[in-house]
Amino acid sequence: MWGLLLALAAFAPAVGPALGAPRNSVLDLAQPATTQVPSSIPAPNSSLAQLPAETANGTSEQHVRIRIIKKKKVIMKKRKKLTRPTPLVTARPLVTPTPAGALNPAEKQETGCPPLGLESLRVSDSRLEASSSQSFGLGPHRGRLNIQSGLEDGDLYDGAWCAEEQDTDPWFQVDAGHPTRFSGVITQGRNSVWRYDWVTSYKVQFSNDSWTWWGSRNHSSGMDAVFPANSDPETPVLNLLPEPQVARFIRLLPQTWLQGGTPCLRAEILACPVSDPNDLFLEAPAPGSSDPLDFRHHNYKAMRKLMKQVHEQCPNITRVYSIGKSYQGLKLYVMEMSDQPGEHELGEPEVRYVAGMHGNEALGRELLLLLMQFLCHEFLRGNPRVTRLLTEMRIHLLPSMNPDGYEIAYHRGSELVGWAEGRWNNQSIDLNHNFADLNTPLWEAQDDGKVPHIVPNHHLPLPTYYTLPNATVAPETRAVIKWMKRIPFVLSANLHGGELVVSYPFDMTRTPWAARELTPTPDDAVFRWLSTVYAGSNLAMQDTSRRPCHSQDFSVHGNIINGADWHTVPGSMNDFSYLHTNCFEVTVELSCDKFPHENELPQEWENNRDALLTYLEQVRMGIAGVVRDKDTELGIADAVIAVDGINHDVTTAWGGDYWRLLTPGDYMVTASAEGYHSVTRNCRVTFEEGPFPCNFVLTKTPKQRLRELLAAGAKVPPDLRRRLERLRGLKD
Repeated sequence: MWGLLLALAAFAPAVGPALGAPRNSVLDLAQPATTQVPSSIPAPNSSLAQLPAETANGTSEQHVRIRIIKKKKVIMKKRKKLTRPTPLVTARPLVTPTPAGALNPAEKQETGCPPLGLESLRVSDSRLEASSSQSFGLGPHRGRLNIQSGLEDGDLYDGAWCAEEQDTDPWFQVDAGHPTRFSGVITQGRNSVWRYDWVTSYKVQFSNDSWTWWGSRNHSSGMDAVFPANSDPETPVLNLLPEPQVARFIRLLPQTWLQGGTPCLRAEILACPVSDPNDLFLEAPAPGSSDPLDFRHHNYKAMRKLMKQVHEQCPNITRVYSIGKSYQGLKLYVMEMSDQPGEHELGEPEVRYVAGMHGNEALGRELLLLLMQFLCHEFLRGNPRVTRLLTEMRIHLLPSMNPDGYEIAYHRGSELVGWAEGRWNNQSIDLNHNFADLNTPLWEAQDDGKVPHIVPNHHLPLPTYYTLPNATVAPETRAVIKWMKRIPFVLSANLHGGELVVSYPFDMTRTPWAARELTPTPDDAVFRWLSTVYAGSNLAMQDTSRRPCHSQDFSVHGNIINGADWHTVPGSMNDFSYLHTNCFEVTVELSCDKFPHENELPQEWENNRDALLTYLEQVRMGIAGVVRDKDTELGIADAVIAVDGINHDVTTAWGGDYWRLLTPGDYMVTASAEGYHSVTRNCRVTFEEGPFPCNFVLTKTPKQRLRELLAAGAKVPPDLRRRLERLRGLKD
């Protein structure tokens, strides 16, 4: 037995403190373990695998039992209530000296192990516990990094875990589910529009059974380490442990917090999986993908390099071009993918995906980079679905509309960028509020009865104020508008992050100053169809066991919502695209986590791969055709396609071809053009794969024919002369 105890004493430091160490000790701030950031952390090793041979051979159960008993006795003996002196409850974090070689907080910090998954919801609510909670809305399930509160104070969706004011020993606990190598902690304060609460320092403890605990120690003093925490509600603060610890449970014990407030925090735990040689715990399947793609985050240089590699691998179906530059001069690169890149083919629709409008919402950027790789690989393999996509449409992928903002977010790192840093462009402009407001002039004209006879219900012109040289319009926005005008896009999706929902126009409420209000477009049925297609194909959105991301449960409405009914967004790209061009566009909120860690990218790709492909295929839904001149048989550009009962028209491209997205049904469709007689015909849209062909042949009016003949210096034909004389007689 003594030999066994000696073996245990030698092993104890690998999984906890020395036997007999007290749970709490005097605050030790001389050398905090939080500011020293090593460049790399060794690969995890199972502490259980390091047991002495005699312990591993059949005596592991006895080893665990003896260790717990010894540890438990010490904790029961030493446990005391901590009395916090008033001076330590302060609005500022505890000031600690920075060891030599520590990185500046503004520099990108390497976090070592990946996040355990509090922010991304991989850690379920049942694995989060706390000593107490002020209310259900401030329970431990709300203690997730970057979680956002509801608008009402004290509702069920508040913005942190908060302990009761009477709780003298508050703690927040996370169950990793199996032995895990913990390497660090990231904390934030409470997200709220009504209160300010955050923790300014905390201790960390570990356990294998949730009963016996040991603390993280400072190397220099041997005392329990006290980690400096937050000085504001939103900035994430990373603390790396002095020494990674292998355990199943981790506890954060707030020591001090904002004066006049309560201990409130949001957290993410950095942890590496370790092997379990005894197979005592069921391991969750590791997230991954079988697709041979580059699953990592790409800064501007790496993104450009990857796009070049895809083009070199598939030169016959790709083209890389730039639509303009950011405020900082970074090019807005687009990957075009088609069997005839570089040219618009008659009858072939143009579709696009746009990502990175908000620079810190990085998942969309990576999904588009993955999509272009996937389409290239699968085309070379002869995948029939991909081959059909690339031969029947022209796909444009803009992975980074706001490269300046992304570089800021990338420099901070996926877990430390917070909720808003990098969102805006370098001029502090939110690009999703920067497009021209065309909703207001349209609705005012509708109220005056001027639509569509005096004011068109489509292709509304830019307001004069928006075209002035001193107008507050970002260069990124101007570049995208020019891009929209140059290419006859039919379908688009704008990829965002921070939620799991698909929102559709209108994004702006019709009632002025209303925060939210259901404001559908005339094409509400089409937009609901498009949104449902993406949401219904997205694996994460279809997971019935998942909890809501923040403060709204969109699953009760099929994970889709009218944008204005969620929150009003004047000047959105979706509304502008619908009112200024032919393009129907929705916003896809891809993930609760705006900037997921690299190790989560394979699963995010699996969640979205089929949805990205299926959404593109919806461009076949509706009718399509060519409007031609009867005499010349040439296509008529800018002909108007109007559908009875839908107060929104589309126009033909320069070759006379058009696409009109419609849900299944029978429609009376009219084609008209200046100088031509209008033609109306019935077009049926079925549930079969389309689009349904609906072509038109228009005849010039006598006036138009006369103008063209006179302009060409030709003689007026007899039939035209007789018709003109007849018209003059009717007029007299």
